[in-house]
Amino acid sequence: MVISLTEAAVNKLKTIDTKEDQFPRIDADIAGGCGISVKFTLIFDEMRRNDTVIEYEGIQIRIDHFTKRYLDEVTQVDYTEELGFHVGESFSSSACAT
Repeated sequence: MVISLTEAAVNKLKTIDTKEDQFPRIDADIAGGCGISVKFTLIFDEMRRNDTVIEYEGIQIRIDHFTKRYLDEVTQVDYTEELGFHVGESFSSSACAT
């Protein structure tokens, strides 16, 4: 698994003032019934047991095992002033019988 950060994301993460025990984390927001919709976000959270830690230019990004299952082999984190952090590609799938 590869996590890459754009220059804009790196610059923003280096300027964010967080609490001592808060770290950037890629989080999956999952919704659905017979189908599934996954949206990835970057949150600031405490370290969890069994986190995967990926370091990119001195910035440690944490990922829990649940979220890791849904990420692409290569996931990019970007940042814009208008939209904030953008993580990877969200996706939907449907397993509903018709």
